Formats: sequence, structure tokens, C-alpha cells
Amino acid sequence: MEWIKEKGKGLLLCFCIALVAWLVVASFQELKIIGAPVIAILIGMVAALFLKDRGKFNAGISFTAKKILQYAIILLGFGLNLATIGKVGLSSLPIIISTISTALIVAFFMQKMMSIPGKISILIGVGSSICGGSAIAATAPVIKASDEEIAQSISVIFFFNVIAAVIFPTLGGLLHMSNEGFALFAGTAINDTSSVTAAAATWDMLHGTNGAVLSYATIVKLTRTLAIIPITLILAFYQMRKAKRDQAEDCAAVSFKKIFPMFILYFILASLITTVFTAVFSGTALTVAEDVFSILKELSKFFIVMAMSAIGLNTNIVKLVQSGGKPLALGFICWVCIAIVSLLLQKVLGIW
Repeated sequence: MEWIKEKGKGLLLCFCIALVAWLVVASFQELKIIGAPVIAILIGMVAALFLKDRGKFNAGISFTAKKILQYAIILLGFGLNLATIGKVGLSSLPIIISTISTALIVAFFMQKMMSIPGKISILIGVGSSICGGSAIAATAPVIKASDEEIAQSISVIFFFNVIAAVIFPTLGGLLHMSNEGFALFAGTAINDTSSVTAAAATWDMLHGTNGAVLSYATIVKLTRTLAIIPITLILAFYQMRKAKRDQAEDCAAVSFKKIFPMFILYFILASLITTVFTAVFSGTALTVAEDVFSILKELSKFFIVMAMSAIGLNTNIVKLVQSGGKPLALGFICWVCIAIVSLLLQKVLGIW
């Protein structure tokens, strides 16, 4: 009861904002390109301007922004069948690795050149290169990013998602890309799953491919999602080394469990459970397992929307707008570089 009394009001507020965002996107198909997480952040930022007696909400908002976000990433693992991704997604691996490397290298050097805060650069880099909001959500707790840094990074990523979802099908047509080529292009050069889906579905509709491009692009996108694992682990080990260096005189004070993102290990475990169950079960049992995994995947999405509503509530919208120029420029440069590398490699490999 004490836990509910302390965190209940903030949790309920985040739940209500998330529910509104979820229903709005479900009701208006054109808003799916933007996505419920961005809508939740915007509602949260506006609600924060009018929130009275904020103290009674703070504990629940903080819990949602941190713990619910981690639970969302764990549940995301139930949407990843490693065997399926391995069979179909490996062919796209050279392009995926190249685009991810490009974004991270560009983010690193541009951060130095433009004097952008390091954590925002990391979040925009992983968000551009891996899977948008999910990658940012997984990385933020590892590097201990603030809510405003998370909100700013996600806003930048989703802005270019919308542009890509709208213009890429036309661009692919002008470049006379093949169906496989456009699926790879959409899956490697668009950040968020919803925008990849929108662009691929538009291509299918324009070219009468009966969903083939959507299916392939989605698998490429899921293969990219797996990069969350090595990236977050590398960042975690970097954080551990930095903590030990900062506390060189008392290394015992640095707790592995305290610094290491254990939720990433649970994410991996969830992916392995999905893979094993799908391989072992058949018939009715397989159908039931897939239904359960589908529910957990949807719950993961809703938890991310809840966490984004909390982040919005903790974000100063005025400060966000004032400081948004450089992160927006970084996001644009990363986005353009990823698209160019994806197209060039396809040309070299003869896929286009």
C-alpha cells in the first residue's frame, strides 16, 4: 500500500497519457508514421506546463521513466526470433554493419566539431543507426542520460523518420530500385519500425508486390534491432571502466550489478526463450506461444509509450526548443550518411 501511495498517482498519470497517445495513433492511420511515443512525449511536455502540486506525482513519474522503460526493453526481446532473423537477415548484414558504423563514427566526430553534449550524440548515433526509439530507450539507462536528453534525441530521430517514410518510396522509384533493393534501403536507412513499415507498405501498394517488400524490410529492421545487444554491452563496459578510473583509490566501491545494465541480459534471455519455444513447439502449442509473445511485444510497445510520457513530463519544452538546433543538425547528417552508404553498398554488391 505504501508503494502505491508513493508512486500510484504518477504511474496513473503516465498511463493515462500513454493510453491517449496510443488511441490517437490507432484512430488516425496517418499518425502511425509519427508513432505513439512521440505523441506521448508531446502530451507530457504540454501537461507539465499545467501540472499543479507536482510533488505527489514525482515518484511515479520517475519510476515510469526508469523502471517501466527497462521492463519495456526486456519484453521487446519476446518479439525477436533469432532463428528467423538468422536465416533471412544475414544477407543484409554487410549493409547493416556498415550503416551502423557510419552513424556512430559520424556522431562521434560531429560531437567534437559541433560541441554537442556527449550523451545526446550517443543517443542520436544509436537511434539513427539501430532502431530509433527502442535503441535510445535501451541505451539511455546505460549512459545515465537525463529525461531532457532522451526527449531531444527521440524528437530528432522521429522527425527524420517521418520525412523518410514520406519521400523514400518516391526516391526509390526515381532510382529504379528493385524490390529487394528498396526493402534493404528502407530496412537499413529508416530508423523506427513504424516508419520502415509505412515506407515498405507504400512501395508494395505502388508496385503491386503483395507485401513482399514489407516482409523483407521488417526482417532487415529486426536484424538491426539485435545490434542493441553489443552496443549497450560496449557502453556498459565503458561506463564501468570510467567509474573505476574515477574511483581508482577505491575500486571496491564500484559494483558490477549497479553499473551493468542487467535488463539487457533479460532482453537476451527473452529473445532466446522466443527462439527456443518457436523451434520446439508445433501445432496448437506453437499458436498459443506465438499469441503470448505477440501480447508481450504489444505490452512492450505500450510500456515504451508510458515511459515516453514520463520523459515528456520531466522535460522543459522551452529549453528543448532553444537547444534543439545542433542535435537536429547531427541527426540530419547521420541520416543522410546512412542513406548514402546503404545505396552505395547496394550498388557495389549488385543488389540495386
